[in-house]
Amino acid sequence: MTLTAMMPSLRRTLADPLNIDAWPESSHATTTDVIVSGVSMLRLVDVCQTPCVHTATAVIPGTHGRRSPYRDAAVVVVQVTAVLRNFDAARVVLIDACLDSVDATWRETRLIGRASTVKSSTAILLSGESHETPGLGRGMVELPDDLREGDLLAIPCMGVVALRDIRARPQFEVDTVAPLERDAVALTWLAQLA
Repeated sequence: MTLTAMMPSLRRTLADPLNIDAWPESSHATTTDVIVSGVSMLRLVDVCQTPCVHTATAVIPGTHGRRSPYRDAAVVVVQVTAVLRNFDAARVVLIDACLDSVDATWRETRLIGRASTVKSSTAILLSGESHETPGLGRGMVELPDDLREGDLLAIPCMGVVALRDIRARPQFEVDTVAPLERDAVALTWLAQLA
């Protein structure tokens, strides 16, 4: 347990510590941001919107941040779209990305953009298709109790993550008009031209 977990009001002046093995090289936290290899994740959101990805070199676990010559890591920044309570009073957080296909380090998920001074509790983070497929794109994370729609979350991931891999899939509409009816409408329209 960290000092900021015991006394959340310290988060205004003291950043929550990062697990250096879970984040890309040269990552450090401020009270409201995560800087990865010199790139502010908040500035990345300003430029690219959410969801967005920053990839850098991974670290060799247990070496206190020594860069890996053969592995990459990424940070995905997402926006909270809803915070719900389900039937057993567990907090469910929905995000604007589909993380079903990435190797996310859920326990290191952190709030960026503002310093929360309330205690943190466990929440279920749901992404993408995880509403329909149990076990995919979901994680148990410690997030502040005052988390709300519009907040930004930074999630470290192992490996290279492409933006196309995390974009929320657009909702598609099923065409309920039968093909024969569609053809009849087209023929009627053509007949009116003659």
